[in-house]
Amino acid sequence: MHGLIDSMIIREFDNEALNQKKDSAILTIGNRRIAFTTDSYVVNPIFFAGGDIGSLAVYGTVNDLSVCGARPLYLSLGLIIEEGLDRTILERVIKSAGSAAKRSGIDIVTGDTKVVERGGCDKLFVNTSGIGEVYYERLSIDEIRPGDAVLVSGPIGEHAISVLSAREGMEFKTTVKSDSAPLNKLIRKILSASRNVKVMRDPTRGGVATTLNEIVSSRPFGISLEEEAIPVTGGVRQACELLGFDPLYLACEGRVIIIAARKDAAKILRRSATIRTAGREYHRRDDRRLQRQGMP
Repeated sequence: MHGLIDSMIIREFDNEALNQKKDSAILTIGNRRIAFTTDSYVVNPIFFAGGDIGSLAVYGTVNDLSVCGARPLYLSLGLIIEEGLDRTILERVIKSAGSAAKRSGIDIVTGDTKVVERGGCDKLFVNTSGIGEVYYERLSIDEIRPGDAVLVSGPIGEHAISVLSAREGMEFKTTVKSDSAPLNKLIRKILSASRNVKVMRDPTRGGVATTLNEIVSSRPFGISLEEEAIPVTGGVRQACELLGFDPLYLACEGRVIIIAARKDAAKILRRSATIRTAGREYHRRDDRRLQRQGMP
């Protein structure tokens, strides 16, 4: 997907905002800096432990704005409904989206509905777009330096395993619930604790490993992860051992990766106790020196 976006979409629609390749486009309207994002949700099944397609769509858009240093303000909600969908299912999804919006402190102000013939979609597809006001301007991959800390805000892989277990009817010793949740309040807390946060991403498609690979794909350095420091719950670990998955590549929907100056890592950890150190950024030419110091 990363290659498809670069080779086809960005090449065709080439412009300054799109070329930023952030989770949200950062735009200037008058004298205000605005973040704008859109996303589509086709999750199957539409209900799973810890969430559903309605709350997932709201939180996903809120998080795409938040990791770009923006305060989410307004959302749109588009529904593509399969003919014959049970009305109670649609009501449940809409109520869930409304509750998620209230929890996130944003308003759903516009939207659209379309009905397609039976088989034209899988029950219900949702599209959301969001607008937010940028309050933190210093987020950029160009700011990353050798020695920076890599932090993750909680256990990884829970969303992917929750959806998979619901779809395939799998049961594990402990119920794995999706981590789907809004990140805006947590991120404001992080950014108020440190002015040395360089990059934030929510590790959705492809999980933590893919997200970090995309960050360094065009950089002259890599990222070394301390695997034992990355939190993975027992249920996710059991599922990965059974199915042969790597939790680093499983989608999360309520976690944020933060790259910040190492001197501020402890400060960020104190401000938000759920954040764990996941690794540190380093320069390839320093590999031998780092290995001598015992760094993996």
